Amino acid sequence: MGLKLDIKIRYANGGDNVLLAEFGAQAFYDSFAADNKPENMAAYLAAAFGPEKQAEEIADPASVFLIAEAGGEMVGYARLKESQPPASIAGRRPVELVRIYSSKAWIGKGVGAALMRACLDEAARRGYDAIWLGVWERNERAQEFYRKWGFEEAGTQAFQLGAEMQTDLLMQKTVG
Repeated sequence: MGLKLDIKIRYANGGDNVLLAEFGAQAFYDSFAADNKPENMAAYLAAAFGPEKQAEEIADPASVFLIAEAGGEMVGYARLKESQPPASIAGRRPVELVRIYSSKAWIGKGVGAALMRACLDEAARRGYDAIWLGVWERNERAQEFYRKWGFEEAGTQAFQLGAEMQTDLLMQKTVG
């Protein structure tokens, strides 16, 4: 019988910007470096995951960061953001799941599930009626995870990774 891991979720605070920058950059790199050009990865990581950028995002009242911890260490995080959704997204008041990351060592150990439960609870608590996200069209593992949670495809959108334009599938789920 496997060991039950105690994963705790907490809200990020202003002092978490360096932690989020380092963790986010590593998780993104681990997930996508093998399938992308090094220069495109480097450009994206520099633009998306600097400590100053993370501090701005944490301070943004339209965003909430949820950090997953186990044994006193960060093992994942998620970011919800109120933003103008693409036209194909349903709901009167949808919220975007911008990121949901687990460290490589913790994939498959319940971090994603704990974060998704926390995101759905947070969305409901804040009065959102739908949650949506963009996921790379080639990231089948993530797409399967989202489908397992009841997300359905709702179109596509462009995603700029360095000098390369990629396609993300839009997925959505009713909250509640």
